[in-house]
Amino acid sequence: MITKFYQHILALAFAVKVINENPNILPNVTLGFHIYDSYYDARVTYRNTLDLLFKMHRFAPNYKCDSQKNLIAVIGGLNSDTSFHMADTLRLYKIPQLAYGSFPPEENDIDHFLSLYRMVPNEAHQYMAIINLLQHFGWTWVGLFVTDDNGGENFLQTMEPLLYQHGICSAFTRRMEKVAHFDLVAEIFDMLNEYYVDVTNDKANAFIVYGDSLTLAWLRSVIFLRDPGNKKSTSFRKVWIMTTQIDFVLLSFQKSWDLDLFQGAISFTIHAKDLLNFHEFHQIIKPYWNPADGFLKDFWEQAFDCTFPDLLMQDTETCTGEENLECLPGHLFEMGMTGHSYNVYNAVFLVAHALHAIYSYRSKHRTMARDKRFKLQDLQPWQLHYFLQDILFNNSAGETMSFNDKREMRGGFDITNMITFPNKSIFRKKVGCVDPEAPEGEAFIIHEDMIVWHRGFNQVIPLSLCNDHCHPGNQKKKKEGGKFCCYGCVPCPEGEISNQDDMNDCFRCPKAQYPNKNKTACIEKIITFLSYEEPLGISLASVALSLFLITALVLGTFIKYGDTPIVKANNRDLTYSLLLSLLLCFLSSLLFLGEPSTVSCLLRQPTFGIIFSVAVSCVLAKTITVVVAFMATRPGSSIRKWVGKRLAYSVVIPCSLIQSTICTVWLMTSPPFPDLDMHSLTEEIIVQCNEGSVIMFYCVLGYMGLLAFFSFLAAFLARKLPDTFNEAKFITFSMLLFCSVWLSFVPTYLSTKGKHMVAVEIFSILSSSAGLLGCIFAPKYYIIILRPELNNREQLIKKRY
Repeated sequence: MITKFYQHILALAFAVKVINENPNILPNVTLGFHIYDSYYDARVTYRNTLDLLFKMHRFAPNYKCDSQKNLIAVIGGLNSDTSFHMADTLRLYKIPQLAYGSFPPEENDIDHFLSLYRMVPNEAHQYMAIINLLQHFGWTWVGLFVTDDNGGENFLQTMEPLLYQHGICSAFTRRMEKVAHFDLVAEIFDMLNEYYVDVTNDKANAFIVYGDSLTLAWLRSVIFLRDPGNKKSTSFRKVWIMTTQIDFVLLSFQKSWDLDLFQGAISFTIHAKDLLNFHEFHQIIKPYWNPADGFLKDFWEQAFDCTFPDLLMQDTETCTGEENLECLPGHLFEMGMTGHSYNVYNAVFLVAHALHAIYSYRSKHRTMARDKRFKLQDLQPWQLHYFLQDILFNNSAGETMSFNDKREMRGGFDITNMITFPNKSIFRKKVGCVDPEAPEGEAFIIHEDMIVWHRGFNQVIPLSLCNDHCHPGNQKKKKEGGKFCCYGCVPCPEGEISNQDDMNDCFRCPKAQYPNKNKTACIEKIITFLSYEEPLGISLASVALSLFLITALVLGTFIKYGDTPIVKANNRDLTYSLLLSLLLCFLSSLLFLGEPSTVSCLLRQPTFGIIFSVAVSCVLAKTITVVVAFMATRPGSSIRKWVGKRLAYSVVIPCSLIQSTICTVWLMTSPPFPDLDMHSLTEEIIVQCNEGSVIMFYCVLGYMGLLAFFSFLAAFLARKLPDTFNEAKFITFSMLLFCSVWLSFVPTYLSTKGKHMVAVEIFSILSSSAGLLGCIFAPKYYIIILRPELNNREQLIKKRY
């Protein structure tokens, strides 16, 4: 006998007692009951169901011989197999059956067993709650123990896909044969080693157990038989997750065994509440309190390990009858209301309220019948179904009782934590609940701070993983041939991060952010551009202004001494134009400093291109002027008429107009615009001017280079003309420097990123302009300021031989 289940009988007796004493329910009607034990055997269950229906003094199937026994409903059984065996017979007679144990979520049973009502909510809610529990604690490597029957197989068929869908693996799956008696020690020893290895798995610390209440007793026997001295079982730091079918029981021969193995177990239990006076009802239970109770004597002897005088056995204490139920440990008997007992109590009240509803309805309409008054004794069981399906009432604990359209009790489950003590007593503490009808986010609630874990965990949340977590900065790498829960860890690729444990793949930061050094977080990129306030910008601006002032000084000096021979020589107007264009070149470099805007981007490259083209055109014109001037000195030369301003204008204006046309087409077709470059530099966002059309940009540079090449070629060819008149040598050097700067600019510009790209262009503008200023005008300025005696006509026309 499983002593703990005796409370189910007491709950039934208590409910009937309360109803019979309540004048508001079924007045003048007394309920009775009869109890049969199924012994977990299908054949016994079928026979006892038939006995319940037909037996008086002899068994006569389909004949009801006992007029005093009026069966109206059946409550049972505890497990799904027993309930279905009973339902096979009861459905033929349409007798309401209220099963108080859990059922697998089999939809096909709804239409097949129309007389079956389930006092437990749909077990599918429990399955999802198990998934939620595993996910809450991050347990992805779990062991499965299930009974080797239809219920266990249905559990696996439903649970294993759910585990896979939610990223959880089963470390192992063990099917356990149902054992009603533990005298087959030889068979147990055959499976001992195999099960012991699973129980002692060092990586799987969470075990899901699905079965009946004897399952835990069986598992405890496996550990005990392998370790009778209990030397190692205390090191089994496991979290046992038990389903609603399992109540923590041990059999009589296991009383002395240590319970520490199940310390901290988490159970999904049928919701229960303490009932008024139920605890006091336990106090009146004594061995001879009711002679009709055929279970009490066996219960008393096994629970208190004693015998009554008529069955006195050697080495066994005599039962006094004064033993106290409150002294029994929890694995033998619980004083508090268990979930199954609560269902039995509610089942009795459901039947009573349905009968009361029928009685009230018939009494209200009895005048229409015009016959004798209705008697409940004449009621047929099938007439109860209509009222049971729509029943709705509050029980004595204040909770609403009703069935859904699948004839399942509405409600949820409790989550309890089992705490064991050295004196072999246990305490169940409610630490959460499952309520399918609650709002989203509240269907599963667990208070992990209330949970008492196995002592071996030191109150630290246990880990149940195939391998250690992959920490942020790493990603999972699948192990060949292993389950997907078993994986290695590799660092994130360059430019990617992972900010959580066990991420399948690293990911890139948003464009405006970049990974930190550990690749665990994204950092905002710095917005950067070449500003006036930073050292590089200040330096370039200072150089540009200094060169501007030097050029202005040279221009002022040349204007002041404009009538001197050295200024007038080689076309004074061209000299002024070149100096003025160089002034603007130095100023144009300032457009490249500061944060780019729409206006500055539109002006930067076209202004630079046009001004530089004017400057180079002036240099080209000066070179051609030198050549033409010497050619015009020959007697009878026809090109004398080209010497002077006419020649200069014919070179400078067309060359400048061509560059202006190129820039105009550029601005009209694909103008430059402010842009953000988020990719070139890892830690910076570059605010830059997008050229719009790269082709047009290189057309501007190419045309300017073409002018510089022709200027260099003309000056190089004129280098052997007499030195006094000859600017060609100076122009040759200046163009050589100019071309060298811009030829090196292109590869440097393409290989540079960010604000340094802008700095390269500014440097090229300043250096090439300074080269023109220095090479062409420094010698003349030297003569004007320091050697004025050389600044005369005689010196200029003097020839050197």
